[in-house]
Amino acid sequence: MKNTLVLLDAGFLSKLSKHFGDGKYLKYDIIKFSKKIAENQNLFCKHIFYYTAPPFQCEKPTKKESDRYGRYERFVKKLLKNNNISVREGRCQRLKINDKFIYKQKAVDTLVVMDMMRIPIEYKDIDKIILIASDSDFVPVVKQLNNLGVKTILYTHYQKGRTARFSTSNELIKSVYKYVLLTKEHFNFAKLIKEEQK
Repeated sequence: MKNTLVLLDAGFLSKLSKHFGDGKYLKYDIIKFSKKIAENQNLFCKHIFYYTAPPFQCEKPTKKESDRYGRYERFVKKLLKNNNISVREGRCQRLKINDKFIYKQKAVDTLVVMDMMRIPIEYKDIDKIILIASDSDFVPVVKQLNNLGVKTILYTHYQKGRTARFSTSNELIKSVYKYVLLTKEHFNFAKLIKEEQK
């Protein structure tokens, strides 16, 4: 079984888990989730790259912001106990639009692209990677990797129709070696049991 790398867009997965959980986030083991997806492609998950952004905090954080950040720190610390995962952090930007705060992740996609371009140099044994995302910004780097002998398997989710909550660029789908639609079953396989959630 050949080695692979799994690159996960945490923001995309979070949104998808809430969708499959009917408004509640599914609790699942990210490492087990990644390994199973790799196995489904007859590949061995050598390393996982997890792309995220810490929760937004004001200069003088509110208690709610501090509590949220504390939970995030504990989550990341637990993840990093496993040497087979790297956490890449962008930042969270807060914008006020029509008297409503909007939160957006910044620099996360750039970190994904940077790591993808390092693969032919630092992981010479890898000729297939698994990307879990939906952003068309990855099309150029996917094409470049393919030219360098590294094929991308895309795990994504999309719906048809104008009111669809999830969409994936046709260009992204056409650029990859293969794509697979994520379903609730992918999350259920890696479901956390109560003892693991503590």
